[in-house]
Amino acid sequence: MTADGLGHHGLAGSDGLSRYGDDRLREECGVFGIFGHQDAAALTALGLHALQHRGQEAAGITSYDKTVKGGRFNSERRLGLVGDNFNSEPVIRRLKGDIAVGHVRYSTTGDTILRNVQPLFADLDTGGFAVAHNGNLTNALTLRRELISSGAICQSTSDTEVILHLIARSQKRRITERFIEALRQIDGSYALVCLTNEMMIGARDPVGIRPLVIGKLGSSYVLASETCALDIVGAEFLREVENGEIVVITETGIESLRPFPKRPARPCIFEYIYFARPDSVVGGRNVYEVRKRMGAQLATEAPANADVVVPVPDSGVPAAIGFAQSAGLAFELGIIRNHYVGRTFIEPEQRIRQLGVKLKHSANAAAVRGNRIVLVDDSVVRGTTSQKIVQLMREAGAREVHMRISSPPIAHPDYYGIDTPSKFELLAAIKSLEEMRTYIGCDSLAFLSVDGIYRAMGYDKRDTRSPQFTDHCFTGEYPTALLDLDGKDSTPRQLSLLAEVS
Repeated sequence: MTADGLGHHGLAGSDGLSRYGDDRLREECGVFGIFGHQDAAALTALGLHALQHRGQEAAGITSYDKTVKGGRFNSERRLGLVGDNFNSEPVIRRLKGDIAVGHVRYSTTGDTILRNVQPLFADLDTGGFAVAHNGNLTNALTLRRELISSGAICQSTSDTEVILHLIARSQKRRITERFIEALRQIDGSYALVCLTNEMMIGARDPVGIRPLVIGKLGSSYVLASETCALDIVGAEFLREVENGEIVVITETGIESLRPFPKRPARPCIFEYIYFARPDSVVGGRNVYEVRKRMGAQLATEAPANADVVVPVPDSGVPAAIGFAQSAGLAFELGIIRNHYVGRTFIEPEQRIRQLGVKLKHSANAAAVRGNRIVLVDDSVVRGTTSQKIVQLMREAGAREVHMRISSPPIAHPDYYGIDTPSKFELLAAIKSLEEMRTYIGCDSLAFLSVDGIYRAMGYDKRDTRSPQFTDHCFTGEYPTALLDLDGKDSTPRQLSLLAEVS
């Protein structure tokens, strides 16, 4: 699934906030699939529910029913939350079959349009093919233009559709061969879960930027973006799909294909910092524990003379716990988050959007008043949310507000499926540390170092033998080619799930 393509860097309103009322990073999607289970669609809905944090704008499920003559693919794609759309028996009953794949997604700007909701499906000469994609192809626009110039008709504005076209145009005989040939032509990040009338296919890009895991439920195999989706359906975690690996699941079992030259893995560091659910296991590490270690490392690198540690909920909580434990400071919930403020309430009016932080966060004055506090958050993007939260703490009576961020400064945009502003909108790219502190309004400001984040993971960034991560947002070191990037303004000319493409 594409990040936000042509509209990717235009998501800020005139108040500097996204239409979601903050300036948080957004991961665009999660994928799930199950092969060989009589309740495939219902289990897929549950799996997507566990992955809801990865995408809250739209959801879709495609199943295959082999019991009807000739077989039949069934698809339900809806706007909104999984629980609002896949919670009724009639919907699940329409998704008959013992194989199903599903997708949840975040859109980032413009109007949400149903034709871009995944899984995308096409009838090929080899049969039906459905694909659900987490990630972003960095040469999709270039490929799309080539396809259209040669007669292709595109039905969506999603980079994922390019994959379908490449498979359809392949002259290979077997569908797996066609699939591999298509993947050889694309760059960027992808974790794919695909469905045919005979098999379920999973694939990760050659450096494994986006996550994908394999589980087993009885005799059925499961593919999912995170282990928390396995947990909700009661599946056993087997292993991660490796970088550059393709797994093909059929009635005879699971086959592993490795069509690409072996490369060192470069998983996305933001899965640990922000995106993955705290109870998930990524790369053999419990995400919650990693975030606590990041907070502890931050306390070592950037201590503060303070009385209490206050997390910015919810993603800052584990790091704040680690910071407080390491620093020997009290941990207090000085900010209470309202989980029931939806996009539709905060989007329409400028005067309402300006209340964004107060709608979502309330000060717990009893824990703040008269204290010197350390605010711990996971990241700073534009700084607008940080600015408003610091102001909230001062209004609640905090004597001093020291801000500590459990990741390094984000100075470079992402092109692999994370919604980040352009470089010229990233606070750390346009301001010095002191200028950032002044803009946010805190008494002191410090970030975890790049070396520190690796140390929290148990690695050494400077040791070439040590595992490395996709950390370009901090370092500017992009692990793949960026063919669709316009070098003049560092703006990616990528495909958009939402905007019309000329």
